[in-house]
Amino acid sequence: QVQLVESGGGLVQPGGSLRLSCAASGFTFSRYAMSWYRQAPGKERELVASVGTASAATYYADSVKGRFTISRDNAKNTLYLEMNSLKPEDTAVYFCKAGLLIAATTYEYWGQGTQVTVSS
Repeated sequence: QVQLVESGGGLVQPGGSLRLSCAASGFTFSRYAMSWYRQAPGKERELVASVGTASAATYYADSVKGRFTISRDNAKNTLYLEMNSLKPEDTAVYFCKAGLLIAATTYEYWGQGTQVTVSS
């Protein structure tokens, strides 16, 4: 049974930091590219950051570059998102996603999300 379980969300003041984790099970974590998405109220889900299978390649949305860091530990089957200098506009539900493309077929798994609220 595939599971992606996010944790680490919460309420933080502007300028603060949080570290999100995504624990994976039920599939070969190391073969999948991993991503963090977020969805704010009334907005579409957007890609925040991605990391390749061996952590050699990363991608960040312009809005989080220099503030967020994505990483993975394949030995622990866990994805992380270190978030610094948080802003109120970072408030959203954060989701992790696992993705694998094999012979034109995409395999995707999503977590249930963790709420991040940035407010004074």
